Amino acid sequence: MLEATPLGDGWILRHDSDRLPATVPGCVHTDLMAAGVIPDPFLGRNETEVAWVGRRDWTYERDLGGSSAQEQTDLVFEGLDTVAEISLDGRTLGKVRNMHRSYRFDVTGLSGRLSVRFVSAYAEAEAVRGRLGERPAAYAEPYQYLRKMACSFGWDWGPTLVTAGIWRPVRLEHWSTARIARVRPLVTVDEGTGVVELNVDVERTRVEAPLAVEATVAGVRARAEIEGAGGIVRLRVPDAELWWPRGYGEQPLYEVELTLLHGEDALDVWRRRIGFRTVELDRGADGHGTGFTFVVNGERLFARGVNWIPDDVLPSRITRERYRERLEQAAGAGVDLVRVWGGGIYESEDFYDACDELGLLVWQDFPFACAAYPEEQPLRGEVEAEARENVVRLMPHPCLVLWNGNNENLWGFRDWEWEPRLAGDSWGEGYYLGLLPRVVAELDPTRPYTAGSPWSGSWDHHPNDPAHGTHHSWEVWNREDYADYRLSVPRFVAEFGWQAPPAYGTLRRALPGEELAPDSPGMLHHQKADDGNGKLERGLARHFAVPEDDFGRWHYLMQLNQARAIAAGIEHWRAHWPVCAGTIVWQLNDCWPVTSWAAIDGDGREKPLYHELRRLYADRLPAFLAGDGGLELAAVNQAAGDWTGALTLRRMSVTGEVLGHRGVRFTAGPRTVARVEVPRELTPAGPKEYLVADVDGLRAVHFPLPDIEVAYPRPEFDVELAPDGITVTARTLVRDLLLQADRLAPGARADRGLVTLLPGEEVTIGVRGWKTPDAERARSALYCVEPTR
Repeated sequence: MLEATPLGDGWILRHDSDRLPATVPGCVHTDLMAAGVIPDPFLGRNETEVAWVGRRDWTYERDLGGSSAQEQTDLVFEGLDTVAEISLDGRTLGKVRNMHRSYRFDVTGLSGRLSVRFVSAYAEAEAVRGRLGERPAAYAEPYQYLRKMACSFGWDWGPTLVTAGIWRPVRLEHWSTARIARVRPLVTVDEGTGVVELNVDVERTRVEAPLAVEATVAGVRARAEIEGAGGIVRLRVPDAELWWPRGYGEQPLYEVELTLLHGEDALDVWRRRIGFRTVELDRGADGHGTGFTFVVNGERLFARGVNWIPDDVLPSRITRERYRERLEQAAGAGVDLVRVWGGGIYESEDFYDACDELGLLVWQDFPFACAAYPEEQPLRGEVEAEARENVVRLMPHPCLVLWNGNNENLWGFRDWEWEPRLAGDSWGEGYYLGLLPRVVAELDPTRPYTAGSPWSGSWDHHPNDPAHGTHHSWEVWNREDYADYRLSVPRFVAEFGWQAPPAYGTLRRALPGEELAPDSPGMLHHQKADDGNGKLERGLARHFAVPEDDFGRWHYLMQLNQARAIAAGIEHWRAHWPVCAGTIVWQLNDCWPVTSWAAIDGDGREKPLYHELRRLYADRLPAFLAGDGGLELAAVNQAAGDWTGALTLRRMSVTGEVLGHRGVRFTAGPRTVARVEVPRELTPAGPKEYLVADVDGLRAVHFPLPDIEVAYPRPEFDVELAPDGITVTARTLVRDLLLQADRLAPGARADRGLVTLLPGEEVTIGVRGWKTPDAERARSALYCVEPTR
């Protein structure tokens, strides 16, 4: 039987003449921090002080010894970041240049000093650029010239920390006769029967040895002979339980075990979990353009999505527990689809395991983002090798429903002045429209592939045409008011977002000792977007007066504006289902403490946007729509049953009077949207009126004017302690009340975000992690909208 020996211990990192203890898996930055050589780059402006690390070559070493009675011993690296030469006592075992691949070297009978020498990623990228020529990109760093996590070179939300190291586990494998080299599982459903086809490749030390494989799943057993280097074993599982995305059903997972046999002797075992489900992508043409609708087990879905970036710019630090926590947060916000963005990595098995268990659909980008990528060698061979390995590696996971060729590169070619600058040079089109779809069709025909995001489906339409395929909506954040989200109905919104600073507690930790201000040195350093603060303030000024000298109020209003912006988009687009079939918010998470588009900041704290997503992505959502024909309420029902509700509409004055009211009954069928026309006599007008809709404990509020023009009263409310939290009772209209719990204690968390109270209403806000509750302290951490004049 194959034996594995982990090689995580005993490594050292050579730094000048020093030999520092090294952690494997890990990277140079984490080892240098642990040794006290460099400061934490996430704090203050330390990022600039450690920039030299990415420009250096580094060497990891340890002794490799021990004999084995087995016929062959392989040295297996699951991940090397990125350009390295591996040697044993000075003898070169191999050279590698791809962070996204694993590597295997025959070290049978060998022992001695194992050395992994990493060349600076900058040096390699600049050498490739010198050979292949300049290619345009959204950023100046040379990330498109090597197969490495692009955002380690910095992004408009991330630091520039160009890593190197043994970033995934390393081990020795000892084996005899044969081993399982690869298993490619095709899992389908045939009229209620689960079908599993295991395509098995083997590596041999004895060519003549008779081999067989035996597989089991759900009590079903099958056997097949291995001819030469491979074979196929098929199993059928009667009445297989279907795996569903969260909110649509359960997530049953089946253990599959495949054993490689030589006679009666077991040589190797492969184990994975699978789920039975079907997935299609409806890209049919209709009267609105070209659709983009996920269909799982025959059920058409409005995808409630978030974009995922690496949860740490030093990805070797991301543990199984951290993946689980972050993805549970996503599920808790009503998310049912996570897009793994193309400037990051193929995530670890821990990520996809959690998504399988939580019912989170995964849209997987191939790692290409915001640049023209050369298609010549050495890159082309690396791209195909990594694609083949990772397609097969991720195939068992039922959560995976889409392969996507790239992020924004087809759009960039057309709109970002790449075409004339390239002057006929390769730029990646051959990957996205040729190599990658060929690899997916060959290896994983059970899943759809799309060439990019955004992508209209062909060059017959603009790549980012909202009427065709996927759309990225960035004009609004960059140049317009978020109300403009309501001016169009894209078929699928794969990216849109609005910035806000991280939680107060996160800023205090990341910027120790700094007097916080929007333009203080640390705040500016932790704002990576081009004109980021300018866009924040211009976007806020359309709705609120921008605070001059009150950082706490500036911080609250920026976070409120982010939540309002995302709500404007999602409410509008969900109300237009099935024309619009999904929204993927940019972005769920951060990789360090930063002002960004994230709902969860770099310390894992939820911004108000996170809690707003819980409302926006709930199965049932009431939302007002204002159009030329008047005001309507959309009752969005994504549940499996009818939503029959008694809707109460109240036209209110800002001082609390009810100016008119009416009860309306409606029914929204399963997975449909019902529209309720608001009577003209209930339509609010002017700065002193608003409309409230209440149904089944849910509420929608409509003000006819921007906040800056609304005659809000001075908010008045009472605060008292409640078991495990506080209760706030409104004496006036209190708009968008927010408890910033981390102002009470760094570890404190509130169980809700923004809430609007009418006069006389109360809300209890649960607080955990607050050891010394005090009502007056709680009041000091409460913010709400205040009158402009």
